[in-house]
Parts: sequence; C-alpha cells; structure tokens
Amino acid sequence: MQPVLSSVLLRGLGALAGDPEIASVVTDSREAGPGSLFVCIRGERVDGHDYALRALEAGAAGVVVQRPVPGVPPEKCVQVPDALDAMIRLGANYRALYSPLLAGVTGSVGKTTTKEFCYAVFSAFGKTLRTQGNQNNEIGMPNTLFRLDKSVEYAVVEMGMQGLGEIRKLTLAAKPAGAVITCIGRSHLEQLGTRENILRAKLEICEGLPQGAPLVVNGDDDYLPGAAVRPDLEKVLFAVENPDADVRALDIVSGAEGTRFTIADKAHGSLPAYIPAMGLHNVRNALSAYALATRLGLAPAAAAAALANYQTTGHRQHVVEHGGVTVIEDCYNANPDSMRAALLTLKEYPVRGRRVAVLGDMFELGAITRQAHAEVGALAARCGVDLLLTVGGAMRTGRDSAAALGANAVHCRDKDEALARLTAYCRPGDAVLVKASHGMAFETILDGFYKAVPRD
Repeated sequence: MQPVLSSVLLRGLGALAGDPEIASVVTDSREAGPGSLFVCIRGERVDGHDYALRALEAGAAGVVVQRPVPGVPPEKCVQVPDALDAMIRLGANYRALYSPLLAGVTGSVGKTTTKEFCYAVFSAFGKTLRTQGNQNNEIGMPNTLFRLDKSVEYAVVEMGMQGLGEIRKLTLAAKPAGAVITCIGRSHLEQLGTRENILRAKLEICEGLPQGAPLVVNGDDDYLPGAAVRPDLEKVLFAVENPDADVRALDIVSGAEGTRFTIADKAHGSLPAYIPAMGLHNVRNALSAYALATRLGLAPAAAAAALANYQTTGHRQHVVEHGGVTVIEDCYNANPDSMRAALLTLKEYPVRGRRVAVLGDMFELGAITRQAHAEVGALAARCGVDLLLTVGGAMRTGRDSAAALGANAVHCRDKDEALARLTAYCRPGDAVLVKASHGMAFETILDGFYKAVPRD
C-alpha cells in the first residue's frame, strides 16, 4: 500500500485528528505498526475490539470500530455501523486513486483457476496484480486493492459471496472494466436455497461495470446463456459444446503434459492454444480468460499464446509425480460441479496403471447433501475407478452408490485408514485423485502418502 492521507482513505466514514498518513490497513493487531489503520472485525472466535488498544500501543495511527472501546482516545477512533462494510469502503477509496485495467471474476466453480488464467494472459501485456489465493471476501478483496500502485497496469480481482448483496458491494468498490462469470453451480445452496438465487447473486457483478463493458459468461451453463443482463453491456459467450458461443474450443487433444485446442473466435478467427492442465473445465476457464482479455482490447494472438503460462495454485488439480504414482492434488475445495470435473479429469488422464479416487465430504449443500454425495459416488463408478476410498459421514452415501454399480468402493472411518489403504494399494503407474472440501484437511493424506511412498 502506498501512503495516503487518512482524510482520503476514510472519506465517507469519518476522520482522525491531525489527518495522519496511513501506510497500511490491517485486521490483525499483530500486524499493526506506525502508520497503520487497524479495523476491528468481530468474528466468531475473536473480536478485534479487544485488541484496539494493543494496536494503538504498537503505533497504529487510528482504529475503526463498531462500538466505543474503553481507553481508546476519541481522536484515534472512527466509529462505523459495520466494520466489514467499512473495509470495503476503504478499499474503494484507495482503488479510486489508481487506474489499472481491472477484471472481475466470479462464479460458483473455477473462480480461482480462472483468475490465474486471466493473470497469465494479462501478465503478458504488463505488470499485473491479482487476488492472492482465494482472498475474495469483504476482507480479502480490499486487501487486494490496497496492493495497487502506479506501476500496476492490469489487475484481476476474484469476488466470492455467501449471500445476496455481497458481490454488489465488492464490484462497486473494485469497479472492473469487464468481468467473467464461470458458472452457476450448486455451492452455497445452504445459504441461498436455489440456483436461481445463486444466479441473481453472481449477476450482481454487473452493477460495478461501466457502460459497454464485456460480461463474459459460460455458454455451456444451463442458466447463463439466457440470463438477462443490462442491455448496455457486451455479453460474450465462451463454450466447448454450445455452437452459438462467441468463443469456442475445437479440436481438443489432452495429454499428460496438458491440453491443446483451437480457439474459434467469431471476432478474431482461429487461434492455436495450449494449457498445462487437463479437463474440459480448464479449457473453459482458459477460454473465459482469453475472451475477457480480447474484449478489453488486448491482442488475440498474444492472449491465446499467454494461456500456456498458467500455473496451478495450492492443491487445485496440481499434478505431482511421486514414486511412479501420478497424484492429482485437488483438495482445496469441493462441490458437486468441481467433483464432476475432477473425476472426468481422472478418467481422461493417460496412465498405464489403475485409477484411484480418495473423496471426502462436500460442505454447504443443505437439503441436497445426501443426493449430491450419492451422485458423486455413482459418477466415480461410471468413470471406471479401480478403487474408491471415501471419508466423512456424507460421503458414505457416495460409497454406497458406487458399490451398488459394482465399483470397488470402501468407506474409511477416518483419514488415517484412507491413507493406509491408499499406500497399501498404489503401485507405480497408478493415478490418484484426492479431493474434498477444505475443511476435511485432505492435505494430511497427501503429506502422509508422500512420506510413506519412496521417491523414484
């Protein structure tokens, strides 16, 4: 963050005596220091208000609070109705100081991967800022905006939500020049109830777009092609299957090193493309990045070529070769749509041995929890996995569905049993998919497997 007067950063929120210069905005008092502004967030376990005095003692120039804090001098304090909303406003005020070409990314599945494809493309044209990890909420997105400076030419900002109205706040702060909606899936059904409500929530990203801006949407999705959007926006469809899409992928050929295909663009003709990733879902993610970049005025051939620079992050379909076994690390998050994509990737992966899936519970599915896990198990069986290991109370239903279709499926009492069975079963030449919601902490299975199986 570049230093900025508090009167500029706090516009619309309040004022600090003496108008001090702010060099950082923090929500963790341990990061407070001279020139910082500490925002007191009240969480489920920790209330930032309890640490306001500590932040000031560390040198913070001021604190943002929702209620008075005993001992905090009034001249060092700005009181607001909602600290999270204040955080977004701070991000908006800081973002207004800079003018990068900023792209917004949202959707039920594939936001972070699409953001990384966008980063690969935009980075080919100039210095690009992107959301770190999946920091896409009321705290993470402003923290992304605080990293802007005059040297940043492009920015790619991911926007997530738990309910209606949240993306609206984020997009009005970020003010993207164009946006991508990856798909309308079944994540967040527990909060929103229906996919129609999820569609409404994702379309809120349009409210931050200027007149004439491109809105790039998945033409293979069953909701997005027909979704009504502002008539002054340029709606652009990308697809693998939809023949009416503006940007399509044709002649798709996958191999162990990645996927090659032809981009068929109604506006710019045919272009060769390569991505170091597998699966049709990743082809779609790449198409969306290309479509957004070109509709924002970037050169088509260079944009298509830059897709090859994509790199996976975290445990999102990261492929590791260990001890002769191909491991598809995909345990950062999970929902029915991403489970389907991962299993289809495992099915397509070129291996000389057997295919193994280690699957855990998917969270936040509400009333469809049992049905969704049963569908995943059935899909695993139809994909021909040689062994399905399941963990978690909900995924027991997946094991039952797979077994009913004749699959070799075992439900494990915990991750330790899954690790033991996986280690005993696997041999060089096999491919293993490890996937579950992040809260299942399946990275411990990966760590244990890598320790138990010797490298080549």
